[in-house]
Amino acid sequence: MKRAQELARLKPWFERARDFSGWDLSKVRPRLIEPAPAWDYETIVRQYGLGKRDALDMGTGGGELLARIREALPARTTATEEWNVNAPIAKKRLAPLGVEIVRCRSLLLPFVESAFDLVINRHEELEPREVARVLSVGGHVVTQQVGRDNWSELRSFFPMMTDFGDLYGNYIRGFESAGLQIIRKNQHDYKVAYRDLGEIVFLLAISPWSFPGFSPEGDLDALLALESDYLTEDGLVLTESRFLIIAEK
Repeated sequence: MKRAQELARLKPWFERARDFSGWDLSKVRPRLIEPAPAWDYETIVRQYGLGKRDALDMGTGGGELLARIREALPARTTATEEWNVNAPIAKKRLAPLGVEIVRCRSLLLPFVESAFDLVINRHEELEPREVARVLSVGGHVVTQQVGRDNWSELRSFFPMMTDFGDLYGNYIRGFESAGLQIIRKNQHDYKVAYRDLGEIVFLLAISPWSFPGFSPEGDLDALLALESDYLTEDGLVLTESRFLIIAEK
């Protein structure tokens, strides 16, 4: 009986995840317990957009972020998106703003060499040599990524949690070996509080690349154990991890 009640409590969040598209997470925003990263990705992209001729936004999702900063980017701006659910949403949002949408994976970009003098990437996979290939001399790549220690508290509860390795170090070495100069590199880990277990269910369900095979039914015991161990007066306190790399060709 208690199991059925717990599943009923979490079911609305799982159903919301099944209907999720785009990448607007404004309704699931954790509260800061420790200071957030000192940088602001949007502000940095606006700064590097000045004077550029051709820009690429890798993995634009539903185009939510790109639409907000569109006026700061060059007239010739292209966005990629692989997911077939998101691509039409991005096209509907961005095409009226003069942005071309290209369906492709981010590890093999379908563009000629030196096509862009600005490549931006927030939380999308990348291959440093491919980014360097499509970047023109004097151009910049600005990327913010999720660090290895993100939600590290969850790993003992969910063994299927993907370990993407040391992306921070790998990307820096990859850019340098591809001939780029690192202009800036920062890492920052900090504590945040999610309101309740439902928000965690939602986030795990919309991240199958990080939590393959996750389901509230199959992982209910792990979810409840997580709640028991990490629920505080502030909410469910977890570690967020981010890093920023800016490089020039």
